[in-house]
Amino acid sequence: METIAKVRMRYHRDKESISRIARKMNLSRATVRKYVDYDEDVPKYSKRKPRPRPQLGAFEATLQQWLETDAHLPRKQKRTARRLFEGLQKAGYQGAYDSVQRWVRAWKATARPGLHKAFIPLSFRPGEAYQFDWSSETVILGGVTTAIKVAHFRLTYSRMSFVRAYPRETQEMVFAAHQEAFLALGGVPERGIYDNPKTIVDVVLNRPIKGKERTFNHRFLALMNHYLIRPTACTVAAGCRAPSKSPDMTADAFCGSFW
Repeated sequence: METIAKVRMRYHRDKESISRIARKMNLSRATVRKYVDYDEDVPKYSKRKPRPRPQLGAFEATLQQWLETDAHLPRKQKRTARRLFEGLQKAGYQGAYDSVQRWVRAWKATARPGLHKAFIPLSFRPGEAYQFDWSSETVILGGVTTAIKVAHFRLTYSRMSFVRAYPRETQEMVFAAHQEAFLALGGVPERGIYDNPKTIVDVVLNRPIKGKERTFNHRFLALMNHYLIRPTACTVAAGCRAPSKSPDMTADAFCGSFW
């Protein structure tokens, strides 16, 4: 899929001839012609059927009150997700521990978000790039406190943004967010700048000579191939560098400011 994407980028966006692409990439011209029009297996979002309210719903207010109380205690005195789960069981909760653990993690991420350092180039061309990232939020739905995920897009030139909320941060939601964002923004930039979520990046490879390279998810690359976008990813847990001049999609890439 990565080879197909490179061929399509060179032909449709960089306006290189089929002969030049075949020579540079060591491919036959017949193979290049086949890849130029390849646009199959584009991932699409299918809306899921509504699910019944989980058993935790009736106990979320109690759980939130306990967490808010624990937030003022010394670290060693704070209850773990396991202890909170056991307390809810005594109060009548009959659901799974995993549901409590996920809810606690989402609440902590929203109540005390971490600080992320990032760097941004001084200028961008119109239509050159966009930034994408997720945030965790808490909303009231039907009187129940619910943790949700919000997809954020921002154009690097105009700073115009697009925001859409989803119940989870799954790959389906990633694809749906991109489709809705490009429709709302009225176009598709040349390049997308990403953090390293598991729905987009499968592996971060440690290469001492070339830096940290990425293996992008196959289905995510199919989406990028469809829209003719070059994806670039931030360096994990470090300041970002200037982008590589190499057209390779796995090249160590820079990142902009994620808000």
